[in-house]
Amino acid sequence: MKKNDNTQKKKKFNGRYLLPLVCFGYALLYSYCPDKTLEALSKSLSTMLHLLPVFLVVIMLMGIFTALLSAERIAKLLGNESGLKGWGIAVFGGILSHGSSYIWYQMLANLREHKVKDALIVTFLYTRAIKLPWLPLMVSYFGYAFTILLMFYIIIGALFQGLIIEKINQYRGD
Repeated sequence: MKKNDNTQKKKKFNGRYLLPLVCFGYALLYSYCPDKTLEALSKSLSTMLHLLPVFLVVIMLMGIFTALLSAERIAKLLGNESGLKGWGIAVFGGILSHGSSYIWYQMLANLREHKVKDALIVTFLYTRAIKLPWLPLMVSYFGYAFTILLMFYIIIGALFQGLIIEKINQYRGD
């Protein structure tokens, strides 16, 4: 019973206190050093206004993807009959995915429930090692040849890992 109460209490705190807490922090800092606080507030607002178009585009894209790509539709694309198309989607989806791996686990668990092949999930997770935002830096440090070769090996390794999982599942009868 106590565990259930703790779960309900955690759900109630969903970030609604953040804005008042930040405002209180600015007010407190303003009482100690008004010039620097106003400068920090000005820079914060400038940064927020600079990032606002990016946030709007991301929110719109997330809405479009959510509307167009349900778990059932993705499962259909990545199911047992997906063939080469499924492997390609897994590879390129992994390369294009960003953020913490933990965020993807729930979605991948939902896809597993909808009968997406484990081999494609493994391939997706393995190809997440290719980080598009880091590629220019990698090219500047190591050159084009090394970067392309490393990406090629990561993709081959992802496919190989996926095939191993597929063979294991066939052997087990899954």
